[in-house]
Amino acid sequence: MLALIPPTQRRTLDELTDRLDFSVGDSSSKRSAFWIMLTLSGIIAVSGVVADSTATVIGAMIVAPLSTPILGIGLGIVTARGKLILHSVGYVLAGVVLVTLLGVVIAQLLPNPTNVLSNSQVLGRTSPTIVDLLAAIATGFAGAIAITRRDVGDVLPGVAIAISLVPPLGVVGVCLGSGAPSLALGAFVLFASNVVAMVITGVLVLTVASYGREAIAEAAEGQRHPARRAYLVLAAALVVVAVPMVINSLTSLWARQVATATTSWLEAGGATNAEVTGVSWSGQTVTVSVLAPGELPPVNTLQQTVDDLVPWSPEVVVIHTTGQRESAS
Repeated sequence: MLALIPPTQRRTLDELTDRLDFSVGDSSSKRSAFWIMLTLSGIIAVSGVVADSTATVIGAMIVAPLSTPILGIGLGIVTARGKLILHSVGYVLAGVVLVTLLGVVIAQLLPNPTNVLSNSQVLGRTSPTIVDLLAAIATGFAGAIAITRRDVGDVLPGVAIAISLVPPLGVVGVCLGSGAPSLALGAFVLFASNVVAMVITGVLVLTVASYGREAIAEAAEGQRHPARRAYLVLAAALVVVAVPMVINSLTSLWARQVATATTSWLEAGGATNAEVTGVSWSGQTVTVSVLAPGELPPVNTLQQTVDDLVPWSPEVVVIHTTGQRESAS
């Protein structure tokens, strides 16, 4: 604990509460600042998404204040303050609604909203994998340590960029406004995983830093029950967000294996000038796009290979585009 949070740099429980609890101190100023900055962050994030501008999206990440109530949930759990948990959850949920609505509204202003669905800002946030969850956990630790130590507060902008809370919500709204609910769900899973990771890591760091002991000394025994229930909810939430991310990870792995198997199938069949241009999944069907100037080998051979690779033996559909790529050189 001394290495993680030295006593000389550790914020007191009162200081932490003042930073994370909007009902303490100048509450009206805290709330107005939260809503103003969150609204501006949402507008910036959605604008960056529709314009496919990474720099603009990064700006939204820095401005976004959503990490404050999220860490407030963690503090409420550790200190067994049920009201702080409920209030913080309320701010997070209201923020989700606000940013999502901003995305839906701005998507309606676009001449052709469906064109946005293929840009890098959307595609990069609609199919999260287990790697994204691991990154969120590591970032959550950094954020929790930064909020508890006076000497590392300068890393918080970097944490805001890494955890990416508002941009996925902007993507959720844009996708809903463009008529793509499945993509919106994928972006929401990314946001939810980041929130769960930040709460869990916040709970761990705040517990190690002994904030719970301080609160327990002041609180009545009956106030500890909300925290125990919160641990169960957190565990369930982690499972819920991890399952689709594991599935996406496996799907990406199988897609690469299918692409490799298709390349070997083409070479074995004599289609040496052929090229695999894409692999996509749709339920029980895997679609392989192939660019080739001539005929392709029998698909049943590829089907047998894919049956050996993928546990549920999906149906293989090959889309053959006749032609070849040429360069000026």
